[in-house]
Amino acid sequence: MKARNLIAIPVVALFLTSCVSKKQFDNLNMNYKQSIENLAERQREIQDLKGVNSGLKSENGLLRDQNNSLKTSLDACLSNTGKGSANIDKLIGEINSSNAYIQRLISTNAKNDSLNLALSNKLKRSLDNIADNDVQVKVLKGVVMISLSDNMLYKTGDFTIQPRAKEVLGKVAAVINDYDTYSVLIEGNTDNAPLNSASVPKDNWDLSALRGTSIARVLQNEYGVNPNRITAGGRSEYNPKTTNASVTGRSENRRTEIIILPKLDEFMKLMDIAPAKK
Repeated sequence: MKARNLIAIPVVALFLTSCVSKKQFDNLNMNYKQSIENLAERQREIQDLKGVNSGLKSENGLLRDQNNSLKTSLDACLSNTGKGSANIDKLIGEINSSNAYIQRLISTNAKNDSLNLALSNKLKRSLDNIADNDVQVKVLKGVVMISLSDNMLYKTGDFTIQPRAKEVLGKVAAVINDYDTYSVLIEGNTDNAPLNSASVPKDNWDLSALRGTSIARVLQNEYGVNPNRITAGGRSEYNPKTTNASVTGRSENRRTEIIILPKLDEFMKLMDIAPAKK
């Protein structure tokens, strides 16, 4: 089947070029390629939405289990004639309060997931011309994670940001500034190869933390990201993406991650409105 398709392509191209001018053919060919790129973009967005939907289903399942547990307690209460009507009214009130709280949580989660997806798509479009092995953007567990490769950012064993990385950081900063209600967590990560140095950085803990704070300074000083939104640090070699047993694996593990997430005080507000037990 593939062989027949490969034969058909030059035949169709020959037929088209014989019927239309070269300029028209080039325009058609350009429109075709653009359509293929747009299709790929839509397919990526569909996959992101499927991931978000899967997470919501899991959260909704847990909330339904909690609600069912309260209903079971109510049934037990109703079957026990020794319980007074006051206790029944109290339990009904708790169920109603819990249901309202569940709906608020679902609504907030849905809003955050939609914002995260929009933020992720905006970042991907902004960084479309950057190689995938240098920058990766994904939505994971309610946050947007940008993973930047060590090779793009720094020289080996160093924490000074290379000039060619500034373009990428500028594009990331522009999106971060658009979403100014989000916090920004910057984490440096290394492989497990020890450093051969008695000066700064002393070890992988030192190197990963210095890389995290280097990114924070660039975002603040060169691109105007509000520093009270930023937390920077290092995780040394203890948060690997893959094995350190190969050159490729160690290269993947040497990275700096910029994590964009809702501010913690927003979650605390939700905790404050949780239904009180009586």
